[in-house]
Amino acid sequence: MQRRALITGVTGQDGSYLAEVLIAKGYEVHGLRRRSSTFGTERIEHLIFGDEPQLHLHYGDLADGNGLMRLLREVEPHEVYNLAAQSHVRVSFDQPTYTADVTAVGTLRLLEAIRDVQDDTGRQIRFYQASSSEMFGKVVETPQKETTPFYPRSPYGVAKVYSHWITVNYRESYDLHASCGILFNHESPRRGETFVTRKITRAATRIKLGLQDKLYLGNLDAKRDWGFAGDYVEAMWLMLQQETPDDYVVATNELYSVRDFCEKTFGHLGLNYEDHVEIDPRYYRPAEVDLLLGDSIKAYTQLGWKPRTSFDALVAMMVDHDLDLAQREQVLKTTVSAYSKAA
Repeated sequence: MQRRALITGVTGQDGSYLAEVLIAKGYEVHGLRRRSSTFGTERIEHLIFGDEPQLHLHYGDLADGNGLMRLLREVEPHEVYNLAAQSHVRVSFDQPTYTADVTAVGTLRLLEAIRDVQDDTGRQIRFYQASSSEMFGKVVETPQKETTPFYPRSPYGVAKVYSHWITVNYRESYDLHASCGILFNHESPRRGETFVTRKITRAATRIKLGLQDKLYLGNLDAKRDWGFAGDYVEAMWLMLQQETPDDYVVATNELYSVRDFCEKTFGHLGLNYEDHVEIDPRYYRPAEVDLLLGDSIKAYTQLGWKPRTSFDALVAMMVDHDLDLAQREQVLKTTVSAYSKAA
């Protein structure tokens, strides 16, 4: 029997990669997307258009518990992957209430809907919760593993702690097959341009082609464990294939600073980042997270998962993608300029 999966946050970086993985494994894949002023389907257009769409989209919102329940009854998924969230750490300081409602309480609404549908139908729905390394915040031990105490330093981190523990609570209280993936920073060419890694690669390639002069950043000394999102979504799927649900850290076990990311990015383009990067205090967080380094030995031993993409390969992948974007932008700018002069 063909398995069905429902992905919330399907239009995001992780959602798009996960949809591709599940489709390749023969799943019937459904995705939840919010109705907004922009459609935001760039990452998944190759899956939803064509003679035979591979991804089925549904309008919905984690703020609407009744709508979530109706969707679960309609789709009848075997697996649900909850990737939806207000996921930008800096923005969570500006919109803490919205972040809490979507990222924290939204998970509770989805769990309640799953519990009610499962109780009514008697059919198990396996659940994946996207937890985050930001839950560790002001770390109390390094590296961080599944048993490391949480100390979140942002409204986003706090909301993710709630989501994590409410998932554990429902697993233990209602016997749900619910697992949490504590994913450390994971990037790709599909990363949003307001996130620091993509901000760096996008700006560096534009600077290389003379389309931009400077890149303004905040704390260059923040250190993170960076991996490739395309590798990490495989771990999500593996968690839901286990007989017993559990929680897993997913990380590369390697540490690099924002400064290192800048150096690698600009170096890949034959540039020196110190000539182009300036510090802007506006980009500092009210409460900083200095270091996040994961220990993913549990995922390796129990899931058989390990990252395949190195830090250097990840940076090169993102830079090459954004250089292509910058080159197209340059051509368009030249064409428009020539047309304006001719007119």
